[in-house]
Amino acid sequence: PAAPRPSLSRFSFTQIQIADVLKELQNLDPYKSAGLDNLDPLFLKLSATIVATPITSLFNLSFISSEIPKDWKAAAVIPLFKGGDTLDPNCYRPISILPCPSKVFESQVNKQVTDHLESHRTFSAVQSGFRAGHGCTSATLKVLNDIITAIDKRQYCAAVFIDLAKAFDSVNHHILIGRLSSLGFSDDCLAWFTNYFADRVQCVKSEGMLSGPLAVSMGVPQGSILGPTLFSVYINDVALAAGDSLIHLYADDTILYTFGPSLDTVLSNLQTSFNAIQHSFRGLQLLLNASKTKCMLFNRSLPAPACPTSITTLDGSDLEYVDVYKYLGVWLDCKLSFQTHIKHLQSKIKSRVGFLFRNKASFTQAAKLTLVKLTILPILDFGDVIYKMASNTLLSKL
Repeated sequence: PAAPRPSLSRFSFTQIQIADVLKELQNLDPYKSAGLDNLDPLFLKLSATIVATPITSLFNLSFISSEIPKDWKAAAVIPLFKGGDTLDPNCYRPISILPCPSKVFESQVNKQVTDHLESHRTFSAVQSGFRAGHGCTSATLKVLNDIITAIDKRQYCAAVFIDLAKAFDSVNHHILIGRLSSLGFSDDCLAWFTNYFADRVQCVKSEGMLSGPLAVSMGVPQGSILGPTLFSVYINDVALAAGDSLIHLYADDTILYTFGPSLDTVLSNLQTSFNAIQHSFRGLQLLLNASKTKCMLFNRSLPAPACPTSITTLDGSDLEYVDVYKYLGVWLDCKLSFQTHIKHLQSKIKSRVGFLFRNKASFTQAAKLTLVKLTILPILDFGDVIYKMASNTLLSKL
């Protein structure tokens, strides 16, 4: 079970330095799109030495007044078609673009906030999302180490992969401000964050057309720098509800798992912990996506029933047991053979190698090497320390 966090000292914003803003402006990606303010990142990058001082003054004035310019709180949402029915809004992925100055400002604020939270060990040890020194691979390794250790001891291991419905868009601002208050944020900071969430709007931008503004009254701002950190703060205490089970959080991806010599006891403990976790999420007004929340029994040799006892939601829905699940980018199977993951790698690599082979006459040797490094090696490199547990027979297929 996760240990309760230590008490925190008070946190207040400190003055932002011109040199830090200048560096941020000079490092802007000139190919990024401008927000609704039409301030192009390339313009800010080229004029960084001139605009750094007045922009820094604006940032610090925002701290003093606890107000953020309204223009910085307006997002352009570009719908990216994923496939399917072009008339179905669910077939589009919304890409949110905020004004460039607001992202530079948030980057400076985020550094102060995360430095404070990390230095006081605020985040649970089982919270890996958006933290320096943490990542998908390290989180998956931690979970797999626990599971493999249990399997090696000839214990049963069961897990629930929890999926939340639109988690980032469902954050309650009042609850989040209360969380920040409990973490020692000063009244001035709380006033600033209250204003940060107030009066936010978004407009849909498509084919050169712009919709009217739509008020955004909940959720952390999509496309923002502060959003992921604030979401991690919001859900951090969920880990305390795991009870006798183990839990790992990575943004809105949560795995709850437990193990022991008796399968009945394992599933009973998992159900108890799952109930508590659901109550915790409900307290945060985060809704479970029952159809995408799955169970898995990890087992290599122990006898197991064909139809194990169901794990149910608080609403009485039985969760589906699966043999394969994609967790943080890696396909896990119930026997931890990584056969499915390697098949997916083969499929991805095959299409890219085919392209290179068909067009080999068009590229120099140097270009071919560059394409391999950019399009093939990243696929193999992601999670390689995880799937290298597979048998040599499977690995040889790569």
